[in-house]
Amino acid sequence: MENLLKKIEELRERFLKIRVLLDIDGQISESRDKKRLMSEPDFWQNREQAVTIGKRVEELDSEIKRWEDMEKGITELEELAAIADQEGDDSFHDEAQKKYDELLNRFNDLEFLVLFSGKYDESGAILSIHAGTGGVDAQDWASMLERMFLRFAEKKKYKVEILDRSVGAEAGIKSVSFRVSGRFAYGYLKGENGVHRLVRISPFDAEAMRHTSFASVEVIPELPETEDIIIKDEDIKLEFYHSSGPGGQNVNKTSSAVRLVHIPTNIVVTCQTERSQHQNREIALKILKAKLHHLEEVKREAEEKKLKGETAQAGWGKQIRSYVLQPYQLVKDHRTEHETTEVNKVLDGQLEEFMEAYLRWIKK
Repeated sequence: MENLLKKIEELRERFLKIRVLLDIDGQISESRDKKRLMSEPDFWQNREQAVTIGKRVEELDSEIKRWEDMEKGITELEELAAIADQEGDDSFHDEAQKKYDELLNRFNDLEFLVLFSGKYDESGAILSIHAGTGGVDAQDWASMLERMFLRFAEKKKYKVEILDRSVGAEAGIKSVSFRVSGRFAYGYLKGENGVHRLVRISPFDAEAMRHTSFASVEVIPELPETEDIIIKDEDIKLEFYHSSGPGGQNVNKTSSAVRLVHIPTNIVVTCQTERSQHQNREIALKILKAKLHHLEEVKREAEEKKLKGETAQAGWGKQIRSYVLQPYQLVKDHRTEHETTEVNKVLDGQLEEFMEAYLRWIKK
């Protein structure tokens, strides 16, 4: 019993430490302030801002409740353990041990949030997938990755909005971009940025030969409205074209889709999610700003590493992860060395193990 009491005391100490690190008291204050703002008569005059604030309060309250429930659980466990110690009854001890194991698992999930320490980790993300060389196999692989990330977002209850999608002639997709909205979406997804490699028997090869396909994944954070990136009009080439995909006859009749080219960097952004040119242009500009900001962040980080004499990580063109379906089954991340033989689960969106391994790896 003495050993269990010590474990419970350690759990309480860990809980208090992480609670401070995550500034739960600060989140409680923020929620209270925003609720006060929501009660003002003119709150809904700016509907877009009101929806954003309402969603933030919902996220904060959900997070606060998890920590309050954890604290309540620890307190109840301490009381149960004290009774078990006084009574000397094995049944009380077994119940306390079971409750401790359950609380420890719950706490480990909460403690994982400490790994989200990046500036934009709490933000939403804009994720793009591009088929690499390899023809129809690469395009099919890109569509498999698209499904994988959509399934991950679904399980996390994140909102997903397709911004642009180009379908392959025979199968799969040439590219897709979508916005993932939800707390820590970027924190989870940022480690997926890079080249993903697939090895399998090609379903498109009559001789059933093994093929290797590549697809690149780009993940950038959605910038808060406060981030001000200046883009000169003369630096942008703007084109309109017919949208493709769902939407009925109106999609093909109007040139509502937008393509922006940032001339100095040659960054291209396309958007066809809305029916109006104006809306698509605004979304495309927002994405372009995010891409330019991310480009500056990458340059700054590379310069800091150069000054510190650190070895650069594997860059563009080097796969970050391999998915082998034949002759054996294995998914392996080449940065963290984390791997699993449960390929189907990974392709069905169970990516948390790889994401956690990446977050721990970058903190080393």
